[in-house]
Amino acid sequence: MQNLAEIDELIKLISKLPGLGPRSAKRIVLKMINNREELIRPMAKNLAEVYKNISRCKNCGSLKSISSGCNNCDNINKFNKICVVENIADQWSIEASSVYQGYFHILGGTISSNNQNKEELLVDALVNRVKREKIEEVILATSATIEGQTTAFYIQDSFKDVKVKITKLAQGLPVGGEIESLDDGTLIYAFKNRNLFTKN
Repeated sequence: MQNLAEIDELIKLISKLPGLGPRSAKRIVLKMINNREELIRPMAKNLAEVYKNISRCKNCGSLKSISSGCNNCDNINKFNKICVVENIADQWSIEASSVYQGYFHILGGTISSNNQNKEELLVDALVNRVKREKIEEVILATSATIEGQTTAFYIQDSFKDVKVKITKLAQGLPVGGEIESLDDGTLIYAFKNRNLFTKN
């Protein structure tokens, strides 16, 4: 294989994307090189625009544009419930299913088993949103993993001094399952049959 530093670096970067390894990255890079005008030029321009204009909202965790702000926060509908998810992919999956109408709050991950990244999650921002928006129900849509359950309990504890109903998606979720990988039918069941979330 030719030793071209630019190509090697691009392969390394692309192979870091979810679901892609070095072999897939090599195929993608070759496809891009063979279609320079159709792929590389517009992709480079678009990536630069995304880097410059798109960021994570510090209030709700969703993506926002510098020019138009955060659609999630600026939603003109006044909902009385908020769905808490781990990442933006989870939000997109739930929105695509059309099973839920309400606000979203994206944590940006879960609490790891060693409890080292609680501060990185937007839990304080969530509590403030619930108080400010007079939210009546917080729906915990964290994954059915150990980390997801630990995060759900941590969020529940954060609301101990706030009067709000806290529910969790029903156990249509398979143990170890992640929200973004669920089909619409499972999501619909989980939302419709959600129940009060309490410590046993």
